[in-house]
Amino acid sequence: MKLEKSFIQHGQTSVYAHSFMVASLCLYIAESLDIAVDERSLVRGALLHDYFLYDWHIPDKSHRFHGFTHPGRALKNACRDFSLNETEKNMIASHMFPLGISLPMYRESIILCIADKICASKETLSGLTSACFKISLVSRIYSGNNVFK
Repeated sequence: MKLEKSFIQHGQTSVYAHSFMVASLCLYIAESLDIAVDERSLVRGALLHDYFLYDWHIPDKSHRFHGFTHPGRALKNACRDFSLNETEKNMIASHMFPLGISLPMYRESIILCIADKICASKETLSGLTSACFKISLVSRIYSGNNVFK
């Protein structure tokens, strides 16, 4: 999982940080809604859901359909490196539902789908907000309205 720290997922967020936030939100959702889950599987599946181990931002033919293919790659890598139960495998394989063909079959899988989309949206929008602020600042500086006067 150390490798995930060097890959960006959404905006400025590393795959590692994204996976950690998703796992935390999964636990929060399950606890808040009082949903009976296998907490160990919930956390393991969430931490490994994006265990694809490459930078999908680098132009490469193998990354072309990343949104559709990375769950399979993450599952293959996770099965190679860890012992997974059926719940964890389904969580990883189906976390992009409805984009992928794997259906979430467990409560843990559904929770992961929701938590992943919430975190991805927040990370992406945070990056856009930051970019818009920088563009606005540069625009003001170059238009003569120097904010540093």
